[in-house]
Amino acid sequence: MQKNLESSVIVAKFGGTSVADYSALQRCADIIQNNPAIRLVVVSAAAGVTNRLVALSKGVENEKERLQLLSEVMDIQHQISQHLSPTPELNAQLRDYLVRMALLSNQLAEQGAEAAKQDELLAFGERCSSMFLAEILRQRGHTARDFNACLAIRTDSHFGAAEARPVRISMLVREHLTPLLANYCVVTQGFIGADAADRVTTLGRGGSDLSAALFAEALRAHTLQIWTDVDGIYTCDPRQVPTARPIPEITFAEAAEMATFGAKILHPATLLPAQRAKVPVFIGCTREPEKAGTWVRNTTQQRPMCRALSVRKGQVLLTARSLNMLHARGFLAELFAILARHRISVDLITTSEVSVALTLDTTGSQSAGKALVSEALLAELAPLCDVKVEDGLALIALIGHQLSETPEVAGRVFQVIAPKNIRMISQGASPNNLCVLVQETDAAEILQALHSNFLD
Repeated sequence: MQKNLESSVIVAKFGGTSVADYSALQRCADIIQNNPAIRLVVVSAAAGVTNRLVALSKGVENEKERLQLLSEVMDIQHQISQHLSPTPELNAQLRDYLVRMALLSNQLAEQGAEAAKQDELLAFGERCSSMFLAEILRQRGHTARDFNACLAIRTDSHFGAAEARPVRISMLVREHLTPLLANYCVVTQGFIGADAADRVTTLGRGGSDLSAALFAEALRAHTLQIWTDVDGIYTCDPRQVPTARPIPEITFAEAAEMATFGAKILHPATLLPAQRAKVPVFIGCTREPEKAGTWVRNTTQQRPMCRALSVRKGQVLLTARSLNMLHARGFLAELFAILARHRISVDLITTSEVSVALTLDTTGSQSAGKALVSEALLAELAPLCDVKVEDGLALIALIGHQLSETPEVAGRVFQVIAPKNIRMISQGASPNNLCVLVQETDAAEILQALHSNFLD
């Protein structure tokens, strides 16, 4: 690809609700057709498909239940294909995909969970979406083609949450993908890649956005567009704060903080490749593409003290107390080593002379609340310290700029939520956030009060 073409390429990613059915796919095609700079399109599985494939990947032994799940997946795909007037080649490809899905789901039910087969099964949702969208574009007269993401997205072999290999990805993108972009609008799959042995892997939560960002990084794209069912990032979740409003622009640092502390529109890892390559990210609504949306950039013209609020519920507070902490060395190292052995992810931490309080991150855990803290963990901690475990808590983050250097921020936060109890406050580790841990039952009221004071 010529250098000037490469620097003008836009990578557009469409999420599950944006490719949910034939009408949704037509809206995606409208957006692509209205912007010739969109040369690479990354798609998720149609809404509802991945959840069903995840259920099948766990090995559904009940044949009736397994066939029902397969039938639901097939129905979603057939409802799209029947509107396409599909070619014999597309029909054959769809049939091959569905047959392989059924075979893998049967093998996982009969032989038990096998990570490599699970990831191969999960990949078919995205494969169907890219096949359909490429065909719709061709029927509209575009020179479009479906591209196998596994040819470029290389990962390790950690199935289910594979780690990308950006240097290898850049090399493979230049080899396999870049030559196509001058002549084709290329449609490919998010969420999936391949390891060194060419086995299909998946990138875990937020994987499709991450795939798009990795492609954008490798191409040094002009822009990464993420099309979803909301018109950008809001100052807070509108379902909890009715006065929340869209944010025109936000920094990568702020957006990462929002994602880390509960905002669902982006996953924190998604932003890293785009940030590394200084590729601006636009977030827009597929149903209302004319709306302004949100731009995520390294720097923004306006840098308000408070940009947004975010909340993460279902938090667990673990307080470890021991007189052995007093003027002692190695206590925290031993405590964290024990938590690591039990695969417990620590989020926030505060300490005093003889105690340490930790919030535990339950993201991706099969356990919720106090169940996250196992009896085996408590038994191993018992000789080291006394432990108290609390759940039913929520972490609220105030996100903005120079929060740790602005004298009045903490005072205003305490004043606003004075009627409620604060279990923990964390400030200073990041200039972009101030966090308070409160009772989950108080979270909505506190969010509304803080939004009214800082953002309305």
